[in-house]
Parts: sequence; structure tokens; C-alpha cells
Amino acid sequence: MSEPNPAPASSTTAPLTAAAPDRPPAVEFRDVTKIYGPGTPREYVAVSHVSFTIPDVVGHGEISSFLGPSGCGKSTVLRLVAGLEPQHPPTSGSVTVLGRPVVGPGADRGMVFQDYTSFDHRTVLDNVVFGLECRGVPRWEREAEGLEWIAKVGLDPGRDARKYPHELSGGMRQRVAIARTLILRPRIILMDEPFGALDPATRLDMQDLLVKLWREVEATVLFVTHSVEEAVYLGDRVFVMATTPGRIAEEIRLPAASAPARETQSQPWFHEQVNALHARVERIEAEARRVNGAVD
Repeated sequence: MSEPNPAPASSTTAPLTAAAPDRPPAVEFRDVTKIYGPGTPREYVAVSHVSFTIPDVVGHGEISSFLGPSGCGKSTVLRLVAGLEPQHPPTSGSVTVLGRPVVGPGADRGMVFQDYTSFDHRTVLDNVVFGLECRGVPRWEREAEGLEWIAKVGLDPGRDARKYPHELSGGMRQRVAIARTLILRPRIILMDEPFGALDPATRLDMQDLLVKLWREVEATVLFVTHSVEEAVYLGDRVFVMATTPGRIAEEIRLPAASAPARETQSQPWFHEQVNALHARVERIEAEARRVNGAVD
């Protein structure tokens, strides 16, 4: 998400910030195809010939939304960036992060999933500092930093730090997951429909929280969503994906939202962008159905 723009422009407006010309992209896909079970009766092409570049914007970062129907390969794209099996490695093509080929998971990337991934036997504080513990950070230091991050994500360090995951609401558990990821300050943050299971009001709160924390850590965010409204509010750019096989159908630049989610979603320009993107998505999906019907 770019800095606040006083007059939202069209979806083709150039960004207000740019990557330094001598810096490699934050994330780059070059003609990436992923096939599960190649050469078997269960062969399935998850994504086909996917290419895109997300710049590394110095001192800022960007949020890129990946939007599309179920089965279009959005999660496969994220897991290829994360270096997680069985999605990694690609069947063909290359995936690079900050100019280096992805060979597996790395400290430069952090991932937040849709399901509330926590260690049930660990307290909130112990969950948040788990990565620092793995890095060998002394207990007093990691707990002090953990309490700071618990507060940053809107939880009460005094009341919530010693609770266990089963004592938390869904929104609270997702806040813990975000704190556990961001405390490590990864350069790339991968978010796979992290707010999809939340109620609408909590979802808006979490969108605002993400924008606030993203500005602090200045990371590049790849955000998978089914929601056009969420994609428009969060995204500097939206990659619209089509299915069978999964592919990038269109890349769209978006103007910045300069107000909290609730206020932004009441503004005329926001509704115009949402309606335009809905129309594009419907057109892309209709074309995919037509092509697939012709092939069948």
C-alpha cells in the first residue's frame, strides 16, 4: 500500500515510490509451472507459466494482493515463495527472493496462514517468541520483545500473555500468529487468507492492524484473498488469477487508501474501484469457463 494519495487515481497510476534500479526484485517468478504427480494418472497442473515481478521498494515495501477463485493456484504461489513442500520446488521456471533462488524456507520470509497456527501447549508469550527462542536469543531479551509485540498487535501483555490458545478468540489467535511472524522482521511476509475465517467487523480491524504494522516493518507483503474489497483496500497491486490451470490473468495497479478500512469502504472512489475489479474478475472467469468448455 502506497503512502496516502489525496486524489485516488485510476488503476494504472504509477506508484509514488519506486525500487532502486540497482536492487533485485523482492520476489520474481519466471515462467513458473507446478505439476503434481507428473506422468501419473493423477497428474494435475496447479499453476502454468506464471511470471511476475514485485519490486523491493526501499524503506517502504509494497502489499501485493493475489485474487481469484478456489483452485487457481494462489496458495501454491505463496508456498513456492516460502519454499514449502510439496509446492516447492517448481516443476519448471525459477522463483527468486531478493535476487536469490528459493531453495527452501528462510529467515527472510515469514508466513501467516488462514487457520490459527499456534502451539497449543505454549502460552501466548511463548508462541510469539518461539522464533527468537530458536535463534538462541536469551530468555529475558526475547520475553521483553515478545511483550512489546503482544501490545503492538492489540493484545494486553498483562492479561493475555500467559493465556493459552484455546482461551482466545479467532481474531486474538490470528493476532498472535502475526506477532510471531513480525517479531522476526522478515523482509517478505506471506499471508494466505489470514482473515478469511473472521467475522466482518474483526476482519476490518485486522486489515487496519496489518497496514499499521506493515508501515513499521517496511516489508514486502504477498496477500492471498477471495475478497475484492480486501484486495482493493490492501493492495498496491492486484494479481488476478484464473483457473485450470492456475495463471496470472492480469496485474492491476491501485491507488492508495488514506483512511482506516471502515472509512475507506464508504468512499465513492473505493466503490468505483471495487466495482471495476469485480467486472474484470467476472470477465476473466467467464473467459476461463469458455476456454475450458471448448477444450472439454
